[in-house]
Amino acid sequence: MLSDRPTKLVPPVLAKIAAWSLCLILTGVVVFYFVQVIARLSFVVLPVAIALLLTALLYPMTRSLRQAGMRPIYATWLTMIAALAVLAGTGWLVGARATDEFPNLVKQVQATVGDVQEWLVTGPLHLQQTQITQYFNEVVALIEAQRTAITGTVLTAGAVAVEVLASIVLLLFVTFFLLKDGDRIWGWFLKGFGRMSPRVDRAGRAAWSTLSHYVQGSVLVAAVHGVVMGIVLAGMGVPLWAPLAVLIFLASFIPIVGIFFAGTVATLVTLGAKGIVYALIFVGILVVEQQLENHVLQPLIVGRALKFHPLAIILALSVGGILAGIAGAVVAVPVAAVIYRALPELMTDLPALPPPSMVAVAPPVAPPVAAGPELPGGPAGSQGPADDGKPGAAGRSGADSE
Repeated sequence: MLSDRPTKLVPPVLAKIAAWSLCLILTGVVVFYFVQVIARLSFVVLPVAIALLLTALLYPMTRSLRQAGMRPIYATWLTMIAALAVLAGTGWLVGARATDEFPNLVKQVQATVGDVQEWLVTGPLHLQQTQITQYFNEVVALIEAQRTAITGTVLTAGAVAVEVLASIVLLLFVTFFLLKDGDRIWGWFLKGFGRMSPRVDRAGRAAWSTLSHYVQGSVLVAAVHGVVMGIVLAGMGVPLWAPLAVLIFLASFIPIVGIFFAGTVATLVTLGAKGIVYALIFVGILVVEQQLENHVLQPLIVGRALKFHPLAIILALSVGGILAGIAGAVVAVPVAAVIYRALPELMTDLPALPPPSMVAVAPPVAPPVAAGPELPGGPAGSQGPADDGKPGAAGRSGADSE
């Protein structure tokens, strides 16, 4: 046949390579335009992504309050108020400690600089005072040269303050409604997939379970890290130990990269305030604690949910950082983990039931169906597929919510 002649001229291996190449090209085009759309809508996408992370963190409290008999609206408000109270209390503690200890830090840094200058003159280097003064002037000149860039950055940050406030408001609204009406939102979402709703439901539940374990485990590990290093800094008498502990806590959410940044800042403050000996002690404790976190806390708390190789984490961080900066690096690992867990559920289907004749002869024993992770706003399994493989109820009617 004429239609078979072109295929006979191409080796089968080359035809397969061409087909795969075409699929990869089409996938790349779709991903490229999807990323462009996300970049254009970053003002909306980023607050929604952070709201999902906050919902995964705060939902256990809302669920406990609702199980205790509290109405959904009241449980959600109480959860939001408690979270804002924790943030406000932490901010007040950091601000108060910074105001009280910053003058002491300046004095200690000046004393340390004087000791270093004396050591450079009388120590093994035997530098001249004029050389030290010249080096100091060069550093000052470099800072002065960058003043224009720093000022421009500050002005730019002031110009986007309104956008930041609007994003925060959107974040709070999305978090509130996800906590209150998560089951109804998920049920409405599933209605658009028709016969595919069971697959989408299983994929969504697997993704939500992974996200919840990751966020809650990461917060616990970061809290342990920040508390331990805060106690170490306070025990050494380092000024600004509370802000540094909060910085270490926040930086712990950026795997691999964040701890290097926060540890460097804390080490420099310790060096300027207490000298080289205390700085080396702090670095040693930081390294030991980080190793314990990586080999004990992370595998036990977070690793079971992710099961990611360190190379996969580094690649996800690199891609997220390139696409969206620090915010992209923060959400890159959970997004990759969610996709990795959701795709198998989306691509597979439940096994078909036997025909009616076989059921009449020997009714099979149905395997136990594991209850899916509970979505925000409702109990587990309220939106899952029916046992016969057909789409189940997309969600409850929401009679228990406002």
